[in-house]
Amino acid sequence: MSKEKVRVGIIGVGYVASNNFLPVLPRFEDVEIAGIMANHIESARKAQRMCGAEKAVASLEELVKLDLDAAFVLTPKACHAQQIEFLLKEGLDVYSEKPMATTLKDADRMVELSEQTGRKLMIGFNRRYAPVCQKAKEVYTNIMPDVIIAQKNRPATEYHATLENAIHMVDLMRYYGGEVKDVHAISKFTDPDYETFTTAQLLFENGASGMLIADRSSGQWEETIEIHGGNRSVFIKMPDSVTVTDAQEQHKTAMTPLAMGWARSEDKLGFSYAIRHFIDCVKEDKTPLTNAADAFKTHELLDRILRAAGLPSMG
Repeated sequence: MSKEKVRVGIIGVGYVASNNFLPVLPRFEDVEIAGIMANHIESARKAQRMCGAEKAVASLEELVKLDLDAAFVLTPKACHAQQIEFLLKEGLDVYSEKPMATTLKDADRMVELSEQTGRKLMIGFNRRYAPVCQKAKEVYTNIMPDVIIAQKNRPATEYHATLENAIHMVDLMRYYGGEVKDVHAISKFTDPDYETFTTAQLLFENGASGMLIADRSSGQWEETIEIHGGNRSVFIKMPDSVTVTDAQEQHKTAMTPLAMGWARSEDKLGFSYAIRHFIDCVKEDKTPLTNAADAFKTHELLDRILRAAGLPSMG
């Protein structure tokens, strides 16, 4: 596109939007926040004051009339497919929070719509863009890992907890290890909609092995990734540090000292870098890293894990 500034609309003003998008988008001089939408207009107006949006509206129909180039879908996951479809058909590029749909059928339809309309659809797998995860990718770009261990643990369960949270770890495992040939998984639950834990062993097509651990009865929130192979090891403690080791030395990078003690969660968790990537792709007509077709493979792999664990699937 030839325009110097990208005009964007924001849909949704909840926790994710308020903490990771509304503070970030005003930083970019080449972005204009044309409008912000929430079902309750007062919520939209409150968010408008926070980010300096030009308009606050209560419907998608009003939002798309604001001469937009792109839109951010930051609503609950049950809304994503319907809103993405509407926006793509209106000729807009779309950034959507994960998952892009709650069923594989709808997710596949989003991929097809993006291709048919020629519009970009980027899914917010923000962990890929986090500085600590990018450091790990630098190590495992030209060499493939042998073992990947990813954990996403939290103190309390929620509705379809593995789908809601472990999807980030599943996406990172694909990012580092490639596609998966075989899946074995187990879970513990009284009610399958509110599982206590899920563990899965993955066999990658290149012969690597992966272990996913997603527990919902742990002491506190924890995300860690270990990657081994090529006589190198990487240890990620999200979102604060990454340690790279080989036979001679160990090098640890911590995010907070790099920001002189003021590292922000939207930066450490990769949100700001993901948003910047999307804006650049819109301006330069490039395919996003976490485009719909690639993101579908993560949704599909998660569905295989859920089925193997005896949990409700995305079917």
